[in-house]
Amino acid sequence: MLAGGASGIGLETARVLALRKAHVIIAARNMAAANEARQLILKEDDTARVDTLKLDLSSIASIKDFAQNFIALNLPLNILINNAGIMFCPYQISEDGIEMQFATNHIGHFLLTNLLLDTMNRTAKETGIEGRIVNLSSIAHQYTYKGGIRFQKINDRAGYSDKKAYGQSKLANILHANELSRRFQEEGVNITANSVHPGLIMTNLFKHSAVVMRFLKFFSFFLWKNVPQGAATTCYVALHPNLKGVTGKYFLDCNEMPPSALARDETLAKKLWDFSNKMINSASKTSA
Repeated sequence: MLAGGASGIGLETARVLALRKAHVIIAARNMAAANEARQLILKEDDTARVDTLKLDLSSIASIKDFAQNFIALNLPLNILINNAGIMFCPYQISEDGIEMQFATNHIGHFLLTNLLLDTMNRTAKETGIEGRIVNLSSIAHQYTYKGGIRFQKINDRAGYSDKKAYGQSKLANILHANELSRRFQEEGVNITANSVHPGLIMTNLFKHSAVVMRFLKFFSFFLWKNVPQGAATTCYVALHPNLKGVTGKYFLDCNEMPPSALARDETLAKKLWDFSNKMINSASKTSA
């Protein structure tokens, strides 16, 4: 399953998975774009198995509906790629009362993963094939607020920085994968969880800062990747047999790399896990 597979590196990742004969579920907010992505893949290989389901990661209700709809299909789930996201957007609050970048990039993937873990675990047991969870993070995880996560001020407009809020959410993606990995190892579950930085790629993520980023790209062209290059690390971590049993790691350019000290902080990862559950529970009670 691929969250955010309708465009950019998500679409390329879906294409590669489908060509490798995986049954791909593209989960996307924009169903027109998701269905167009499906048709592009089928045009290249009419035997590909690609389906689409609606998912808005900024909405807890949408995530719960998606999980119920997917589980009702009674399909196996070997690979979950948490790829969707927004970037550098102006201050906004989600329908559940959560700062939008944190809501979409972290809370949405956190809840989605938790709701699908039973299916992943059952698939791993029944097939004997290792399950893999891949969180798309970013090198921007290094540029965040003091202390990493603004637990007490997550929704505060005062002091909000679109860049630091993005970095905070990307740090959360790594911490989430690391805490998942720790729990899987503790419970003896045959699932791995890793995070990746796909590289600098000009995709729709930059829509809130396109002019600035194009200017920067002009002076740093040698650092930027095209979309297939950007999807390569995700596909490598999701599929390559050499990574069997490798978990709790951060990858860049198809190589394991050390993330920031904050991203390696086990106490921070556990605190974020508990904080995320409390946010979801609180938001769910409010909307009930």
